[in-house]
Amino acid sequence: MRVTARLFLLPLLLAASPVLAGPETAAIDAAGQGLRYPAAKRLDLIEDHFGVKVADPYRWLENDLRADPAVRDWVAQENALTRRYIDGLPGRAALKARMQALLSHGRYTVPRKAGGRYFYGYNKGLQNQTPLYVREGLDGPQRLLIDPNDWAKDGASALAEWTPSPDGRTLAFAVQEAGSDWRTLRLLNVDTGKVLDDRIEWVKFSTLAWDGRGEGFFYSRYPAPQGDTAFRSANEDQQLFYHRVGTPQAQDQLIYATPDRPKLSHTAQVTNDGRWLVISSFEGIDPRREVHVAALDGGPVKPRRLVKGPVQDWRLIGSRGSTLFFITDDHAPRLRVVTLDAAQPRRKPQQVVAERADALAGGSLVGNRLILAYMTQAETIAELVELDGRKVGDVPLPGMGTAAGFGGRDGDPETFFSFSGFTTPSSIYRFDTSTLQSQLFAQPDLPFNPDEFGVEQISYVSKDGTRVPMTVIRKKALADRAIAAPTILYGYGGFNISLTPGYSATRLAWLEQGGVYAIANLRGGGEFGKAWHEAGRGPNKQNVFDDFIAAAEYLKVNGYTTPDGLAIEGRSNGGLLVGAVVNQRPDLFAAALPAVGVMDMLRFDRFTAGRYWVDDYGSPGRAEDFPLLYGYSPYHNILSGKDYPAILVTTADTDDRVVPAHSFKYAAALQAADVGSRPRLLRVESRAGHGAGKPIDKLIDEYADSYAFLASFTGLQIRADPQ
Repeated sequence: MRVTARLFLLPLLLAASPVLAGPETAAIDAAGQGLRYPAAKRLDLIEDHFGVKVADPYRWLENDLRADPAVRDWVAQENALTRRYIDGLPGRAALKARMQALLSHGRYTVPRKAGGRYFYGYNKGLQNQTPLYVREGLDGPQRLLIDPNDWAKDGASALAEWTPSPDGRTLAFAVQEAGSDWRTLRLLNVDTGKVLDDRIEWVKFSTLAWDGRGEGFFYSRYPAPQGDTAFRSANEDQQLFYHRVGTPQAQDQLIYATPDRPKLSHTAQVTNDGRWLVISSFEGIDPRREVHVAALDGGPVKPRRLVKGPVQDWRLIGSRGSTLFFITDDHAPRLRVVTLDAAQPRRKPQQVVAERADALAGGSLVGNRLILAYMTQAETIAELVELDGRKVGDVPLPGMGTAAGFGGRDGDPETFFSFSGFTTPSSIYRFDTSTLQSQLFAQPDLPFNPDEFGVEQISYVSKDGTRVPMTVIRKKALADRAIAAPTILYGYGGFNISLTPGYSATRLAWLEQGGVYAIANLRGGGEFGKAWHEAGRGPNKQNVFDDFIAAAEYLKVNGYTTPDGLAIEGRSNGGLLVGAVVNQRPDLFAAALPAVGVMDMLRFDRFTAGRYWVDDYGSPGRAEDFPLLYGYSPYHNILSGKDYPAILVTTADTDDRVVPAHSFKYAAALQAADVGSRPRLLRVESRAGHGAGKPIDKLIDEYADSYAFLASFTGLQIRADPQ
């Protein structure tokens, strides 16, 4: 648990003449910058989309660079150009050194208890990957179980998901290679520390759910990809299996599949008492699920439908006997808590906690009570309630921030959670749901003084009159003297994801230099429930861009940033956001960082996980959705004759979430365009993916490059000693 609609009228962008229809280009000089962009061949490829002729000259850059020498060579030239440029920027080395210092402290993950043992991650500071430790009892000495830093010389092999068996004797863990979403599952004997022979391949987007006896676990996998398509092909036909410890994968039992509905994905949960298997099935990113349940009584596992769908959101948060507790938006857009009866699937939901004005973000059953988290003004509060819904009190939190964790078991009141703020790294707390007492479990040594920084919660009015919240972080000295300073504006605005308080060492390095950092809680996110999400998805997607543009204008008009000192940053769906608003309002920004972005809105659904995003974006294959998608697609709407900001496009060669082809095609189109003299560069990380599992040294290098680039165009002076 993280404790943490109007119709859009399409602008006439379709009538514009995009750069994609421009002349054949070879290597291009960026006037005034001394840059010569690598030649990108242009295909004479034009397709008809519902009567609209659409050019796609860089389709060849969709090929996997591991298999296509032409793509590999072009990427190498782009990286070499970017490296030469960034290495010449002042302050890059100072930023890198400071980011290293800010990360040079111990960091714990939230402990998980199993069979009297406590499992948790601990990173000494600059270890590329976080090792896993175990304690025998809360106060026992820690013992190293897994050190993923020994797996690869470049640190790009990561320990991903892990779950101990209920008795704490066996650990199921996932190995992530080079940042890919694919996982290889392994097992470890906790008593001896030895890795077992069990090995399970082609696992992706899966939970690891042990049966109650610790004899095996449930997991989800896809069919093995054909040929060299592992990092590009669409993911369909996910199946749920059961693996018994000590047996080969070929003997795993198929538990549930929907071959007649191959777009459905399936995840498994087992109730804490081991009595019930709960299967959630969904088609896209949208929180709409179909739920099946099966008794785990030693006989054949026979799933029965509990909730027909996928229609509403149903999230299992605990059980008591056959009574299953769910968070749902059924008749409650801001969510409520209900129970369903696993033994009587046709029984109607029974309400436990009603919907209220604040959006319910998550929950869990710990001991004999429920912990519920609510969103209020982009921050979270946690409450403790009885199983009949009566409120007991608030969970004591250290201040304004985000709490995450709160795992536990029925009958055991002990739980753990992390807490972090915008300027404070995560501390770990132990909480007792019976006594309401909280105590510190682990706290990092801070290499800076958080009191020097202020966090301001403000709101501004978007284009259609909607009020949107935003957080501004800066040194108190800047705020006290009302000094405008170079500013980074960050946004996401999609998939019901909320931007809540959280610490970033790389962001703090920018703040220490006297920069400002603003985070806008755009529509499309989950900060204010279902209506807020709906207002920024599908036909309402332009609202997200309008919200971001209005945030930029507010920061300028109200003196937070200088006239030429605003940069924007976004990742993934946020990279799409940055690309779209740069096309719509290039005059607003000095520099832009679109990272691992969705840039081709006409082909996103053809690769890996892209088909899931149709829920939020709409489908390029539907006539009613095409005009909207084509109208804001970053790749298709770069118009010559505009003065664009400096742009650093970043991606990674093993990103199989948002395939790097999006960034490759977008960067090639930018470099071919007449959009001013400021650079348009592409940075491609090797042996890395969408973000998860990225080694610390690669993370530091990426942000040192990125923020040095932003500093050079916003006017931020980087000093070796910013104090």
